[in-house]
Amino acid sequence: MHRGRIGFSGPRHGLARVLSKRGVCSRSEAERRIRDGRVQLDGRIVRDPEHPTAASSAVILVDGVEMRPVVPRYLMLNKPRGLVTTLSDEQGRDTVYRCFDGANLGWIAPVGRLDKASEGLLLFSNDPAWAAFITDPSSGPGKCYHVQVDCIPDAPLLDRLMRGIDIGGEYLAAANATLLRAGHKHAWLEITLGEGRNRQIRRLLAACEIGVLRLLRVSIGTLQLGDLPKGQWRPLTVAEIETLAQGGSAPSRAA
Repeated sequence: MHRGRIGFSGPRHGLARVLSKRGVCSRSEAERRIRDGRVQLDGRIVRDPEHPTAASSAVILVDGVEMRPVVPRYLMLNKPRGLVTTLSDEQGRDTVYRCFDGANLGWIAPVGRLDKASEGLLLFSNDPAWAAFITDPSSGPGKCYHVQVDCIPDAPLLDRLMRGIDIGGEYLAAANATLLRAGHKHAWLEITLGEGRNRQIRRLLAACEIGVLRLLRVSIGTLQLGDLPKGQWRPLTVAEIETLAQGGSAPSRAA
C-alpha cells in the first residue's frame, strides 16, 4: 500500500505544482515530464499536470525515482557579463549555470533575470513560492543598479527618467535616478527600479538617446552585492532570506 492515499485531508494541488514546490524542477518542466508519462503518483502513471495531489504526503516517482521534498536553497551570484540567464541556450552560448559547475546543487532557478550584457547580483532558489514573492512588483524588494552611460546627464534628464516615458504603449519609469560621478564624456548613474521588466533600464535610457556602456546590479532590497568576486556565489543567510521575504526593507542582521 502506498503512503498518502487513504485518509489524507490536507491541502491538494496540481501534480506539476507539487513537483515544483518540492524543488524537483520548474513547473513547466514538471508538466512536460508528466505529459511524457514519466511520473507516477501513488503507484500509477498520471499524465494530467493538474491532477489533484496531496501536497505533503503523496508518493511521486519520476523515471522510477521517488521525488521527496529537497532542502531549500537560496543563493546569490555575482553574474559576469556575457552569460545568458537561462538553463540552456539554443545558440550554444554560455549560461549562468557555468558558475555552479561541480557544486551538485540540484535544480535551482534564477529569481529574476539579468540580460547577457548586464552583470552583478542575481538570486537563485529551488523555492518557487519565495521566488515568486521576490519577483512580484507588489511585494518584492526594489533593485538598485549602477549604470555607466555615454554622456553627462543633467538634472532635467534624471527627472525625466523618474517621471517615466511611454515606450510603445508601455510606461517605464525609475523609482529613483541620481548621478554618482562624472568624467569628461561618461558618467555613472544609480538607478533604482520598483519592478523588473525586460531590459527596462536600457530601453528607458535609449528613449532618452543615452547609450549604456555598463550595467551592474548592486543590491536587491537590503541585500548588497558587496565584495563577492565576479563569477562566484554564496548561500544567503537565514536573516537575508527572511528580510527579502518581507520585501527587503528590514535592517540586515547576522545569521
